[in-house]
Amino acid sequence: MAETRLIQSRYRLLDLIGRGGMGEVWRARDEALGRQVAVKCLKPMSGRHDEDHTRIVRERFRREARVAAALQHRGVTVVHDFGEYEGVLYLVMELLDGRNLSQLLEDNEQNPLPVDDIVDIAEQVADALGYTHQQGIVHRDLKPANIMRLSDGTVKICDFGIARPGHGIPVTSRLTGVGVAMGTPHYMSPEQISGGQVDHRSDLYSLGCVLYEIATGAPPFDMEDSWGILVGHRDTTPEPLRSRRAELPGFFDRVVLDLLAKTPEERPADAHDLRRRIAVGRTGEHPFAEPAGQAPPGPNGRGPAAPVPPAWAATMTGGHKATVTALPPPEPPDHAAGLTLSWTGRAAPHHPPPGTLAGRPGPGLGPGREGRAEHALREFGRLAEDRARLLGPDHGETLAARQQMAYALGRLGRHAEAHELHTAVLAARERASGPDHPDTLRCRHNLAFSLSRLGRLEESYRMARDVAAARARVLGQDHPDTLVTLYEAGYALGRLGRWTEALHTYRQVAEARSRLLGPDHPDTLATRYEVGISLGRLGRSVDALELYRALVADRIRVNGPHDPETLRARHGLGVNLGRLARWDEALAEARAVCAAREHVLGPDHHDTLVSRREVAVALGWLGRWAEALTVYRQVADARTRLLGAAHPDTLAGRDDEAHCLEQLGRAREAADLYRDVAALRGQPAGPPS
Repeated sequence: MAETRLIQSRYRLLDLIGRGGMGEVWRARDEALGRQVAVKCLKPMSGRHDEDHTRIVRERFRREARVAAALQHRGVTVVHDFGEYEGVLYLVMELLDGRNLSQLLEDNEQNPLPVDDIVDIAEQVADALGYTHQQGIVHRDLKPANIMRLSDGTVKICDFGIARPGHGIPVTSRLTGVGVAMGTPHYMSPEQISGGQVDHRSDLYSLGCVLYEIATGAPPFDMEDSWGILVGHRDTTPEPLRSRRAELPGFFDRVVLDLLAKTPEERPADAHDLRRRIAVGRTGEHPFAEPAGQAPPGPNGRGPAAPVPPAWAATMTGGHKATVTALPPPEPPDHAAGLTLSWTGRAAPHHPPPGTLAGRPGPGLGPGREGRAEHALREFGRLAEDRARLLGPDHGETLAARQQMAYALGRLGRHAEAHELHTAVLAARERASGPDHPDTLRCRHNLAFSLSRLGRLEESYRMARDVAAARARVLGQDHPDTLVTLYEAGYALGRLGRWTEALHTYRQVAEARSRLLGPDHPDTLATRYEVGISLGRLGRSVDALELYRALVADRIRVNGPHDPETLRARHGLGVNLGRLARWDEALAEARAVCAAREHVLGPDHHDTLVSRREVAVALGWLGRWAEALTVYRQVADARTRLLGAAHPDTLAGRDDEAHCLEQLGRAREAADLYRDVAALRGQPAGPPS
């Protein structure tokens, strides 16, 4: 297709940014809405293909459009439009700023990805698969090239070209035959290879292959010929991941090996079960039994017997591993291919971090995470310089690297520098792409986030409100990105004390997420927690208590009793028991949550200290001031050690301690402590108002 060609008088093709076996992907401008999009065009079939082959490929392309358009989840590429123009089928999708996992490995010189990134990718893909499987869709071609990690850390599944819908177009041998290979050998399940019954657990097997590769640098069965790969999937037990990379967590090793079980029945029941296993594993709990003994070997002595692969497998090519680019060899790499779909892309960690959106932000990073953030800042700084020199300062890839620098600065608590960099990137984004481009809106969202962390709450709220309105107009009222920004607006409203508006906003987000993602999705549950916060702040503690009881029950069912988010919900329940003056119950709940948090998170974790303080609060209300003093001192001493003597949280703890001394009649000690706190704050001495 010629450059600047206009399709349907609406989509102007600008740059070819990717090419695959069935089609091309173009960066285009939607003239009607003034936004940039990606347009995937089905390439015309050459004369060597017969009519059956051409019809099947075209039908598969139409099927991809129908399947993808029916999916509305932040982990799935958004489809805007589909049609045919002058005999060419086209699919209009959101323009993604990221790198697929194949490219991330290639960028990393085939070294495995960082452990935290691998676990995050696993969780996000499990979320997206859980949603698609609930809609009756099995992807059937999950591989690194079809999983994108965007510049904000979001992970998206792409390319539903051979997905199987649960209704609508039937999947027959006519759509899977005629020499059109189904899937890629390195990532195909044994039942897919054998031509057997394929369901959602086949996708789980493919995901296991993907995770194995990004965790170790090579797929589980890395033979040179396709037949050897197929036999490996069928007969060979994969090596444990930790035998190739010892630093991997034990739970992750077990999860991936479970995904790679030869029979579907041995794998996790579904993607939600997989996500639960990962979430529980991250807390340090190990609920999984060691792998059972292997099944009896097959005739070759290498593994359990399985059906013989179908005839088409004998002539199947090896397909692309993550070590091979998808662009044709004769053409040089396209350095302008910065925003793409299944074939190309650019990616990096997430901003804002998922934990921030799932609840109240914590006080900072642990030493390990801080070191990783420092490393990321240096690496993205060098990358931004290289891209600016080669591609220009306003190129999308340069701006993506600079955004990641801002994200790393935020993770390090350097919010003023992050804000300055976000502001500069936003100006460049607006010049290059316009004010309503999804990348521009993402940058404005991140700027609202940094404004909030700088205490500039009114500015943060106004920007989040405007971004949410723009995203609703461009992406849709219920698009996951729109809801994330509404959530941020609710957070700013709460910190401004505008709790009635915050409650309304959080409820709007919770209802939409429940409808779109399901009532048990982590984002839905997180928003319900914020609804409870708002109810409590409005003095509606009876309503809040009822909400938290239901939320605790749901969290236990979904995540287990010791998951940090379950304990967060229990903490909210205990706080509202106290607000209702049910202090004996509040004390019992606070002690139980504190003990659980100490076990799961550690004695000095921020959340553990918050629970310990809640124990002291309840003791004080029960008149047990001597016990309360001991606990308050434990909290203040820990914060002094971790945060420093002048940190606001430490000083608040010392104020609590002084108040206890007053209640115990030890006025002189209380006055001395108030004086010390005032000196550290730089204000007149005296009890806090």
